[in-house]
Amino acid sequence: MKHSLAIEKSITALEEFAEDKELRAALTHWLQNPEKLPPLFNKYHKQIVISELIDGYSAPNKFKSKLSVAEDEEPYQLKLPIVWDDLPYPPPEKWNFTFIDLFAGIGGFRQAFQSVGGKCVFTSEWDKYAKKTYEANYGETPYGDIRKINKSDIPDHDVLCAGFPCQPFSLAGVSKKNSLGRKHGFEDETQGTLFFEIKEILRIKRPKAFILENVKNLLSHNKGETFEVIRHALEENLGYVINWKVVDGANWVPQHRERIFIVGYDPKQIKIEKEEIVIPIAPGAEYSYPTLPSIIHKKLAGYTLGPGTWDTLERHKANHAAKGNGFGYGIHRFPIADDTVTRTISARYHKDGAEILIAQKGDRPRRLSVEEAMQLQGYDPEHFVFPVSKTQAYKQIGNSVVVPAIRSAAKEIAKIFKERG
Repeated sequence: MKHSLAIEKSITALEEFAEDKELRAALTHWLQNPEKLPPLFNKYHKQIVISELIDGYSAPNKFKSKLSVAEDEEPYQLKLPIVWDDLPYPPPEKWNFTFIDLFAGIGGFRQAFQSVGGKCVFTSEWDKYAKKTYEANYGETPYGDIRKINKSDIPDHDVLCAGFPCQPFSLAGVSKKNSLGRKHGFEDETQGTLFFEIKEILRIKRPKAFILENVKNLLSHNKGETFEVIRHALEENLGYVINWKVVDGANWVPQHRERIFIVGYDPKQIKIEKEEIVIPIAPGAEYSYPTLPSIIHKKLAGYTLGPGTWDTLERHKANHAAKGNGFGYGIHRFPIADDTVTRTISARYHKDGAEILIAQKGDRPRRLSVEEAMQLQGYDPEHFVFPVSKTQAYKQIGNSVVVPAIRSAAKEIAKIFKERG
């Protein structure tokens, strides 16, 4: 039975729970990891789904057939008749470690860690369109707001992955609250931020390792105080050994994209010193670099900027030039040199394509196609699918990570597990 059919048959069987907004997430998580109950999926849900998917199964208190499968039969879950070959990136049959994918977007971390021997056991992402793309590629719908998930119900895992949003918080802000006599939850300076959700999962589930990704400016935000709060929370409050490094995705793909990677290990499970934590800033010699000319099509219809959009961009650039700065659109003209690197693609790219435009002889410039844009983040256009509009696809690409850069970091974590775990 194809995984998509199994999902729909199960949803139909669970129709009395259809109003539960997290039912699809809980169900798809369980189908991929049926040996454990994920958050918001109870034994009754499980019994209904098994009855629907396994011929001859009946509830344990209604055994009448020799074909019935008892819940304590080991392992009865393997009898689920599901195949995953209708997915671009199916769950692995064998794995060496487990991980969770928080603020998952379209699964850049999942692709990277799954490719080096990992098995994803929990995902969370609140954008409804990103959730559609995630399920279309991995067969699993992420849970929504991580703040509403009981952290103790999250499955045990070896690695926590998160490209987390960064809301402003600072030691100074906490001090001000204290001076005014205001409480800020457990006297925790990260309370009220999404980083706090990561911190709580690390505290409660205690994975062997984690990797966090954020914009480069996290280091300098609020004169460095924001990063100090994060460092203090990870190292001193939680006791992880951590290291961090600014990594430019341009070393893996032809796109300038600087991000900070923070990697940490639990010293009680992995004996390691800070200096031993390797965060690659470039791929190995075996890596095949995709040059910009190999990605960009010389002729491509349907992406030319409208006259109003182009006029606005030209005026904007001219205004900045008159003020003596170089702000404005970025454009690439043929022939494109092999060492050319684009500007950073952003979530707003769909609006006017300003950061990366392609010149067209005798016409206005054009945006990148979705297929070109996704390659700047290391996604494979022959396998990865977008079941959403072009506007949403561009947003999702701009919000994602450089997959091969994450993969290089994931390889190092997998290597540490093999050597020391």
